[in-house]
Amino acid sequence: MSAFLIANLAPIIFGSLIFFLLLGFPVAFALGANGILFGWLGIELGLFHPAFFQALPERIFGGIMNNDTLLAIPFFTFMGLILERSGMAEDLLETIGQLFGPIRGGLAYAVIFVGAMLAATTGVVAASVISMGLISLPIMLRYGYDRRLATGVIAASGTLAQIIPPSLVLIIIADQLGRSVGDMYKGAFVPGFVLTGLYVIYVLVVTLTSPKSAPALPADARSFREPSGRTGVSSLLLVTALSIAAAIGWRMTQPADRALDELIVIGMMVGLGTGFALASVNRLLKLGLLSKMAERVTFVLIPPLALIFLVLGTIFIGVATPTEGGAMGATGALIMALARKRLSLPLLKQAMDSTAKLTTFVVFILVGARIFSLTFYGVDGHKWVEHLLTNLPGGQVGFLVVVNLLVFFLAFFLDFFELSFIVLPLLAPVADKLGIDLIWFGVLMAVNMQTSFMHPPFGFALFYLRSVAPASPYKDHVTGKRTEPVTTGQIYWGAIPFVAIQIVMVALVITFPQLVGYDKPVVDDNAPQIDIEKMIQQD
Repeated sequence: MSAFLIANLAPIIFGSLIFFLLLGFPVAFALGANGILFGWLGIELGLFHPAFFQALPERIFGGIMNNDTLLAIPFFTFMGLILERSGMAEDLLETIGQLFGPIRGGLAYAVIFVGAMLAATTGVVAASVISMGLISLPIMLRYGYDRRLATGVIAASGTLAQIIPPSLVLIIIADQLGRSVGDMYKGAFVPGFVLTGLYVIYVLVVTLTSPKSAPALPADARSFREPSGRTGVSSLLLVTALSIAAAIGWRMTQPADRALDELIVIGMMVGLGTGFALASVNRLLKLGLLSKMAERVTFVLIPPLALIFLVLGTIFIGVATPTEGGAMGATGALIMALARKRLSLPLLKQAMDSTAKLTTFVVFILVGARIFSLTFYGVDGHKWVEHLLTNLPGGQVGFLVVVNLLVFFLAFFLDFFELSFIVLPLLAPVADKLGIDLIWFGVLMAVNMQTSFMHPPFGFALFYLRSVAPASPYKDHVTGKRTEPVTTGQIYWGAIPFVAIQIVMVALVITFPQLVGYDKPVVDDNAPQIDIEKMIQQD
């Protein structure tokens, strides 16, 4: 028995962890308990030196408590919660819904667009799904949308917060892979919006093949009307022009030396630019040159766009670290909520309470993961994983196929936190040894792990939507008609096409690796190389 344990302790540790997680034990305690239990067993078997445990406090304090990057998690979480509770999602959905209302499937397009906007400002999946479920689902049911399409679009659009920066999971993946969060954000930017485009294409196909599944808003439901009677996207070009102008202005204000001291200056310039844009729109309105729809869209879109430029722009151009960008974003969210007159003490207390809970949850998982990894590496578990995965047929391609199938399967039972803290640290050294760029690998894993939110029956996005979807018949307050409830089966069936789209996105990232673009460090092959071993021998 002892010989069997000595030869197979690493796979036994990993299998035991999965077993306890499937039983429902909290992740942090399952990780910590397995690490301590099998560490003691390894000491008894002579595989694990007791000195490893003596290094545990330094690993916890040095790798977690002193890690400034992890400070971005509470900042971005707080920013997202304040924005969600300040009514920004409600305003966006109402306005964009009216903008696309005359188009068949317009409400679905609006949900996808707002989902991408919320993802780029909140970074929190739960906030996005719950907001859109509460606001847009009753409207989609009221006007005859297919329930599977409606629930699928809402759940999938909410999960965009996982892949579009400033995603919390990208921060954790970057930390686990030992890479820059800014580079991870840059790498995920294009894949995130390509995935958004695939969602739009799917809705378009549905509207062409089954027009009754996604009808246009009836004329009496379009509340934003011009004196001429026009509704819809007539002012969309103006908004696009304003966005381009804002982007050009942002580009012109990039600092030459990118000093961190200029954060305040950039924040002031973004604020002044936003104020100038709104003042310009006001002047055009007084002159009668803008439509009512243009007014509404402009005033709703400019503040969140300015916040996106303030947070992501400073990170992308290298002026701010993700932690500093998150702090600026949290401050900007408070200012936006204050400007909307929706900032109150109960709202602030609720947001701070939720932020503290999520941050504590992450820290406890990190502590448990440190204990588990210490034991797993101490019994040469990393060598077992490396031997298992480097000998796969097909080299890099074989490794990527097996790893993506493994992560896709585990996502049925584990959420992205668990996958990031348990699986990624085991896969990263093997990927690095095979010559795979870790930023690209991290983005690929983020796209794959996004399915963990959508997998029936354990997808968290489906749980969030189930909690706000009508579970019993109700009388619609607008039409006065009886509306049937949304069943759990309809939510699950609605999620399946979008899980398939996410799988297609994984294949696209593998096939076209250039989709993941970031500033890779330049290595000069002609630079003189220093032979450390030779220098030591000479000394």
